[in-house]
Parts: sequence; structure tokens; C-alpha cells
Amino acid sequence: MKINSLPPQPVKQPEAPVCETKLRTENINLFYGKFQALRGVNMEITPCSITAIIGPSGCGKSSLLRLFNRLNDLIPNARVEGKIELDGVNIYERTIDVVELRKRVGMVFQKPNPFPMSIYDNIVFGPKQHGNNNHAELDKIVEKVLRQAALWDEVKDKLQQSALNLSGGQQQRLCIARVLSVEPEVILMDEPCSALDPIATLKIEELMRSLAENYTIVIVTHNMQQAARVSDMAAFMMMAPDRAGELVEYDETSHIFTNPKDKRTEDYITGRFG
Repeated sequence: MKINSLPPQPVKQPEAPVCETKLRTENINLFYGKFQALRGVNMEITPCSITAIIGPSGCGKSSLLRLFNRLNDLIPNARVEGKIELDGVNIYERTIDVVELRKRVGMVFQKPNPFPMSIYDNIVFGPKQHGNNNHAELDKIVEKVLRQAALWDEVKDKLQQSALNLSGGQQQRLCIARVLSVEPEVILMDEPCSALDPIATLKIEELMRSLAENYTIVIVTHNMQQAARVSDMAAFMMMAPDRAGELVEYDETSHIFTNPKDKRTEDYITGRFG
């Protein structure tokens, strides 16, 4: 009797672990000299999401944001306690390459800050700094990121013109494209729409939602409606009596705005203070 044996099955390789947290803070304290700016901040940020940091002025929102790519290193007497992890690695370890970190975690500032050079040169500045001088590749990068930033159709015939000639909203989208040109994983945005009109603001918000399909975005905003519209998660911060910023509540945006757990969050969301 002939026995039909089954063909040997390939050995199934174990799948690489999927990191469910892109950024994680563990008991973060930030000091400027003797002044404590942040106290005991714990939060986890998932990949490909938008997290809004909200709260009254002076509560440490921007200070927290700047910790994620170590921009506070540039401030004299700044000192950080605790851990901030990017894909499970503490970015405050001494062995961390800060230049590489800032490539992976880009920043878009409150006021558009295009360089005083052409639109094209603004985009290729980062890739060139990281060693890419291939003209054909740079051309592809320029078109790719300007399309991602929903700006290509508006500037494709003006690439050699000064970026300073663009409108405020266009300049901010150019700055976002400039961040995208070095292929980051996380994009930090510090009130990116505060200097823009409502139409430009809407374009930036639509852009954020589109980018969140591939990037992790953390945004600081004073605009409650904006936080409610664009973010998946919301972190509400307040200033303690000694002026240290503290994280009061961190949850899904829908819960923060409709069913907050902390009375202080409800008071802020409903406009009773702030």
C-alpha cells in the first residue's frame, strides 16, 4: 500500500513583537535650575495617532512637548528626571545620538519659520545635512513631501522662489513638509495654527488627520474645538500651587470632552477657568 506523506512544512518563524506604544513617559520631572516645571508626568502614546496636550497657559505643555526630542537640552540649567522612551528605548540615555533622535522626532513650531531661501532648498536642507546629495533623489523627495503636505499643486511652478513669499498657511505647510523630508516617525506640533486664519487652520487640521495614517503626532493647542476635532487622545495639564505642571487626566478625546473623570478637567473644558 502506498502511503502519501505530507510534504514537509516550513518552520514558522516567530513574528517580531509589535510595539503598541510609540512614546512613553515614566515619572517625568523637569527642572529649570531650582524651579520645577513638570512633576510626575506619566503617559503612553500609541503609533499613528494624534495626541493633543491641552491646559491653561503656563502649565508646562510646550515644555513637555520639547522633551520628546530633547530640545530642552538647549536651555541652560534644564534637568530631567525619569524616563522617556521611543519604541522602548530611553532617549535620555547618554549613548543616544541626539541628531538622529531629532531626525526621528521632528518639530513644527508655533510661528512658521521657513529658512530665507527657496522653497526647494528649504525641503532639501535636511536630507543634505544627513548626507543625501543626489539631485534626482532630492527632486523626488521635494515632490513627495510637498504632496504629503498638500502644497505641491500650489508651489510646483515656484520651487526656486523664496519661501518667504508664501502665505502664513503655506509657510506652515512648507515647514511640515521640511520635517517630513527626513522621514521622521513622530511629528511634534507646538500650537501650529495659532498664527493662522480659519481657512489655513482647517487645511492644517485636514493635513494632520491625513498624516496620522503614517506618523505619530503630538500637538499642543489652546483651541479646545481643534483638540476635539483632530485628536484621538487628549492630555489635560494644570499648574500646581508651586507652579509645577502636572498631568491631571489623560484619556480618549471623546471621554475627556464628554465624560471627564476629574472635576478640574470638566471645569476647564466647559470654560469655568483657563
